[in-house]
Amino acid sequence: MNQILEQLGTYGIVPVVVLQDAAKAEPLAEALCKGGLACAEVTFRTDAAEESIRIMSEKFPEMLVGAGTVLTTEQADRAVKAGAKFIVSPGLNPEVVKWCQAHEVPVIPGIVTPTEMEQAIGLGLTMVKFFPAEAAGGLKAIKAMAAPYSQIRFMPTGGINPSNVSDYLAEDKILACGGTWMVPAAEIEAGNFDKIRELTEEAVRSMLGFRLAHVGINCENELEAHLVAGAFDTMFGFAPNENPSSIFSAGYVETMKTPYLGSKGHIAIATYSVELAKAYLERKGVKFNENSTVYRPDGKIQAIYMAEEVGGFAIHLVRKPKEA
Repeated sequence: MNQILEQLGTYGIVPVVVLQDAAKAEPLAEALCKGGLACAEVTFRTDAAEESIRIMSEKFPEMLVGAGTVLTTEQADRAVKAGAKFIVSPGLNPEVVKWCQAHEVPVIPGIVTPTEMEQAIGLGLTMVKFFPAEAAGGLKAIKAMAAPYSQIRFMPTGGINPSNVSDYLAEDKILACGGTWMVPAAEIEAGNFDKIRELTEEAVRSMLGFRLAHVGINCENELEAHLVAGAFDTMFGFAPNENPSSIFSAGYVETMKTPYLGSKGHIAIATYSVELAKAYLERKGVKFNENSTVYRPDGKIQAIYMAEEVGGFAIHLVRKPKEA
């Protein structure tokens, strides 16, 4: 898959932006970057779109800025010259697709039927936009349509919100989701960019679902581990569940039979997606101990430790799905 599209996948959410005034492009881009989403699809249906893409691309070169609602090759040409790194269209226009391919620009055309899917495959595409997602059947429709087409990844857009974004991203065939809830037109128009930063941070939290999974206590030996686990059972009724290396007390406390990572022990932080969480934290400067990675049979990361301790505790991410 194209490198730009792979990068989009590390963000999980692509803000879909409508700008009526190019003067608001720079503060909006800054709000998105500070909020944790250094990417945007700027819809090409306003007079300010082209200049907005140029400003965002120049002022924030690390940002993945693309053009959306691209209907013609002329619009695609203008968008790319302004700095757009990818093109998104609401439907499948072979002329636009072929133009982008000829100019080595990643393109994500919109599809909603198996016929359009096969047209996309025939054009050599590996990623499509499923639009309008919720109105066209949502996640169930994507799963049903994706089954025969293993080579295609999706970017659903339309109706994606904080309550369903993590459900969409849990599906293997979905690379990222387009959304507007963190960039409401009214807040952009009013210049409330601090609010947009807050909404962006909330969107990232909704996507990642960070929460405390358990705390690990390092013991010197197995006898001490049993004594500690027994104390939690006696005091709180946390029934012990023993495995070869540790004892879990009701899933909340893991008592290690021998000293493990962390001077004092370890803290496990649950997330819906270790891959997305790892990418997000790495952009914040967090380093990981790659040798600690534990993979699931399907190739996804189940757990990984950070390289540095916090307060004497080793910290690791662990994949835990969203509770129904």
